[in-house]
Amino acid sequence: MRERSFTETLQIGIVVRDLEATMRRYVEAHGIGPWEVVEFHAGEAEALHEHGRPVRRSWRLVTAMVGRVQWELIEPLDDESDYARFLADKGGGVHHIAVAPTNFDQALADIAEKGQEPVLCGTFGPGIRVAYLPTEQISE
Repeated sequence: MRERSFTETLQIGIVVRDLEATMRRYVEAHGIGPWEVVEFHAGEAEALHEHGRPVRRSWRLVTAMVGRVQWELIEPLDDESDYARFLADKGGGVHHIAVAPTNFDQALADIAEKGQEPVLCGTFGPGIRVAYLPTEQISE
């Protein structure tokens, strides 16, 4: 049997139209909070790429812990980002589930070997590396 590719679920990312209204709804209906607010403006993420192409994107997000899993609500601030396209196509909802890979670089090498590239990747804040790997092949 193959070694596990990831060992833990870290985050559920949910794209929303109205960050404040959604955050309020989660607090009032489910008691989820407190929320930490973060804004990313074009150029703040190091080497941000979507589908292999360098991009400059902007979005706001809030995070809260639910047990050991971070919930992230994301509101795009542009019309071109992966988040904005997801919102336009799907109307919002669960965008990604972040996991802790056993080997980040190997995970990227594995998809490159299949001729694929991350949907979104970059470095945020103090060395936080992120890569959204394509999942279309997993469900087939």
